[in-house]
Amino acid sequence: MNWDWDYAIDSLPLLFQGIVVTVELTVLGALLAYALGLVLALVRQVRVPVLSQLVYLFVEFIRSTPLLIQVFAFYYLLQPALGLRLSPFVTGFVMLGIHYATYTSEVYRAGIDAVPKGQWEAARALSLPRGRVWTGVILPQAVPRVLPSLGNYTISMFKETPLLLAIGVLDVLNRAQEAASETFRYVEPVTLAGVFFLLVSYPASILVRKLERRAGTV
Repeated sequence: MNWDWDYAIDSLPLLFQGIVVTVELTVLGALLAYALGLVLALVRQVRVPVLSQLVYLFVEFIRSTPLLIQVFAFYYLLQPALGLRLSPFVTGFVMLGIHYATYTSEVYRAGIDAVPKGQWEAARALSLPRGRVWTGVILPQAVPRVLPSLGNYTISMFKETPLLLAIGVLDVLNRAQEAASETFRYVEPVTLAGVFFLLVSYPASILVRKLERRAGTV
């Protein structure tokens, strides 16, 4: 099939709508994953009885099942059972955030474990309150070390947004498929969707590499 520039240009407005949705999903999902992942990591690190074991089981369950099944089950099974009526967009970024929070929690734990034991001993010697130890000593050292890994997961999340078509979320790739279904010309819109992904993910990858180099000096 020959490339049709006129058709490619005509499909751009629809693809722009899709890339905006894709970026919004990624940003909101990433913020949720960062925050929830830190909470999960701290609960496991402080070893809260029972709760720590429950968090461990939750993390392993989410990490061991596909995101697509989780999105489908939450939207079509769990929401009606709980009486919830979240929109596909809200459901999408919430499920992205929860799914990747289980991965970021392990990243945070690795960062916390990398903090030298002498820092813990010094904090105890100074009789610092437990909360102050975490917020003033441990986390300021642990979080910068894991920023590159968090960035990599954000890029992965960005590329997994097409899975949300299962609940009706139209990201850039799904918008491309929508445009193609009207004319049965898939080459132009799908190729342009790939270009949009590249234009966003490649600069993000460069930023992550810079963070890796900077983290290596911490």
